[in-house]
Amino acid sequence: NDCIGSEAEDAASSLTKGEVLLLENTRFYAGETKNDAALAEGLGKLADYFVMDAFGTAHRAHSSTAGVTEHMKLSAAGYLLAKELKYLKGAVDSPAKPMMAIIGGAKVSTKLPVIESLLEKCDTILLGGGMIFTFYKAQGAAMAI
Repeated sequence: NDCIGSEAEDAASSLTKGEVLLLENTRFYAGETKNDAALAEGLGKLADYFVMDAFGTAHRAHSSTAGVTEHMKLSAAGYLLAKELKYLKGAVDSPAKPMMAIIGGAKVSTKLPVIESLLEKCDTILLGGGMIFTFYKAQGAAMAI
């Protein structure tokens, strides 16, 4: 079923204790990755509380991860997210030496502040993924298309 609209709202409001409602994946909505206000509002009509427990997507300003929180009575970090943040904070604030960071992905622009903050803390930083070509180009390497 769809994940917003009257049918989804009716299904959500008719849930009893212990029941779970499975809805369509929000990734199928064009507005999901753009933090579409209408999608976030529609998702917000399905519940009163929001728990973010997905460390790998918590940084994304999507309708289902950020926008929806504006339409909830209460939003909170889940136990898994809190655990990940605790370990990350410890690794960054008091790193065991030697320390190596492995960073990958496609967008260098979102990683530069992280890389800069790790330069003083890490003995080695390994870069991978699509962003590595930006660094190769900055070093004068020939790029083939």
